[in-house]
Amino acid sequence: MTLHKIIYDTDPGIDDAIALVFQALHPDIELVGITSVFGNADIDTTTANALYLAQRFAPGVPVVRGAAAPLRRPAPLPIPHIHGKDGLGEIERDGGSGKEDGREAHRFMVETVRAHPGEITLLAVGPLTNLALALLLDPGIATLVREVVVMGGAFGIHGALGNVTPAAEANMHGDPDAADIVFGAPWKVSIAGLDVTHETVMTTAFLAALRDNAGDAGRFVWDVSRFYERFHAEEGVTGGIYAHDYSAAAFVVARECYVTRRGPVRVLTEGIAAGLTVQKPASMHAPAPEWDTRPACDACIGVDADAVLELFAATLSNQARAEPLA
Repeated sequence: MTLHKIIYDTDPGIDDAIALVFQALHPDIELVGITSVFGNADIDTTTANALYLAQRFAPGVPVVRGAAAPLRRPAPLPIPHIHGKDGLGEIERDGGSGKEDGREAHRFMVETVRAHPGEITLLAVGPLTNLALALLLDPGIATLVREVVVMGGAFGIHGALGNVTPAAEANMHGDPDAADIVFGAPWKVSIAGLDVTHETVMTTAFLAALRDNAGDAGRFVWDVSRFYERFHAEEGVTGGIYAHDYSAAAFVVARECYVTRRGPVRVLTEGIAAGLTVQKPASMHAPAPEWDTRPACDACIGVDADAVLELFAATLSNQARAEPLA
């Protein structure tokens, strides 16, 4: 029985692609849609990448084009030094890609949630613009979504608050207005930020083992991660890559591997710290009016990284064993 029906809101992106492979192969996940958003590349590129990934790993899953820019500011510049000019590490691509669904991403979310009340998890690993637009279109969906799981932000647990500025993680910085709207809505929200993704490193040896033992999916993860690993090395992270977006996907099916802290979250929307995520922990009783009227979120502050990585390897390896022999 499928336990998790997921709409994957994504800006592929190398780590987005790695997370998609996991979702497509995990037996307890049913991908019911992939919605694109600007972020790691422009919307044309991220949508094309989503189409390619769906065709290769999740055929039949609708791919829906989403927001091209933040709610209230210009679209960010591309970041080819991180994900390559094509957003997927400039790998050689086999085969074609499918066609877009034709709807707008936020309308697709609303329609799908209303068709499956209480069943849909929104797994968002890019800027949160599509989710904010869905709320603005139909605020009532907040009571119908099973859960929103976000890769984004940081709460200073291990000293990191940002990776694109000293104060902001990339997805929060991409559209802080949207993020503050999403974290203030009355739905269940869980956040996997840099506090846990920086603790979960796919080493070169780990990735090489996937290449050798996890079939086509493992070889893809190896290939797509080569560009990303070079970027990490330039940033001082030697011998591996952070498992950013995969961490949020792992949380959906293995939340026992994470320690969370409960409390409302605000996202700064102006100034040099725009995109900074600040949680008021439930244990703090001093009045904080800008937080106290908002619902609590669960922010990940600890992780069993070995277990999370083993989950990834086992999921891909089990699928490889099920592949027919050539």
